[in-house]
Amino acid sequence: MAFINKLIRPSRRTVLKGLGASVAASSLAMPTVLRAQTAGRIKMGYISPATGPLGLFGETDGFTVQKIREALGGQIRSAKGDLYDIEILERDSQSNPNKAAEIAGNLILNDEVNILVPASTTDTILPSMEQAELYETPCISAGAPWQAVIMPRGGGEFDWTYHFFWGLDEALNTFVGLWNGLDTNRKVGMLFPQNIDGETWGNEDYGLPRPTREAGYDVTIPGYFQPRTNDFSAQISAFKAAGCEIIGGITYPDDLKTFVTQCNQQGYKPKAVTVAAALLFPSGVEAMGPLGNGMTSEVWWTPAFPFKSSITAQSGQQIADQWEAEQKRQWTQPLGYSHAVLEIAIDVLRRSSNPLDREANRDALAATDLQTVVGQIRFSGQPHKNICTTPIFGGQWVKGETWPYDLKIVDNTVNQLFPPEQKIVALTW
Repeated sequence: MAFINKLIRPSRRTVLKGLGASVAASSLAMPTVLRAQTAGRIKMGYISPATGPLGLFGETDGFTVQKIREALGGQIRSAKGDLYDIEILERDSQSNPNKAAEIAGNLILNDEVNILVPASTTDTILPSMEQAELYETPCISAGAPWQAVIMPRGGGEFDWTYHFFWGLDEALNTFVGLWNGLDTNRKVGMLFPQNIDGETWGNEDYGLPRPTREAGYDVTIPGYFQPRTNDFSAQISAFKAAGCEIIGGITYPDDLKTFVTQCNQQGYKPKAVTVAAALLFPSGVEAMGPLGNGMTSEVWWTPAFPFKSSITAQSGQQIADQWEAEQKRQWTQPLGYSHAVLEIAIDVLRRSSNPLDREANRDALAATDLQTVVGQIRFSGQPHKNICTTPIFGGQWVKGETWPYDLKIVDNTVNQLFPPEQKIVALTW
């Protein structure tokens, strides 16, 4: 890929060969009392889009990392009974794939992390995965449809990178489940940005268009839009001309606000606007004002998920309540995944035969079988060696009680963990 240098592929042993002697020497020089306290210091590299246009996806990461630090008390005990210090190195990808690649490389080669954790979004995860494979470092991630981080790398199997999340096929079935609950002409206009997410979601082979048609819907796809554009006139005109009563696709919050505002101004009022990403966050919905009421989206996680943390023993509701009490903000869906990806990383280090050895950690990662706050994570080989799929639901934003809008589950076509909270209704505009 353009953002990563693949001219030379040094092995981890080659890159770190010269470091072994100095590490051994420093260990010998260490006071006996310190050596007796712990078996060593484990380093985890945690990469998050804390700032930039994807900042909402990383909003809960810093909070969650700190809560996990507090729960661990700075140490973990391995399966063999050895006690280790653990350091979590947080880095901001700035929502930039080039920056993410640079940071991941630095964490691996300079900070010598024992495991890499790119928290969410394709722009952070994909380049981090590339670096992890290049430099042979175990990597666990979540928070992006699995095809978006596997297919751009050729779709084959990988040695060092593992990921858990739902897939585009499951998102489609969720979208169709939502739309089937409405009385429409079954014509869908699709909105895709000109970036890796848009190219993945819009792909005719494994993205949304083909299976949407197979589900009996007519599909209209005008030209892809440039992220952060201020003019959606071409797309709106195409949707009007085709008579599309449904909008589906993927956008980010600012772009959706612009699109919906211009739809209203130009008299285009579809019965459903169902897009991935932008409608995950209460702040994104609130930014649209009254136009946010009734918007629909996929749902990654809610406090209603019936699972507990393997680290803190908190339920999803308790984690959400803690966030709201301390942050004075409404819970958001990435909160569950911020927690779960750290659950997996810590579990890997605890089970590893040697948490200071990357190969041992890679083997422990591949053998993961853990109940987390987002569900059971196990890499069984299906649908892909390096992937575990997780639950997804269909949700609708409605006027709230404590907060301006509440997210309600209105479709459980793909997963039946619990029944819908209410029925979907058409947009009122």
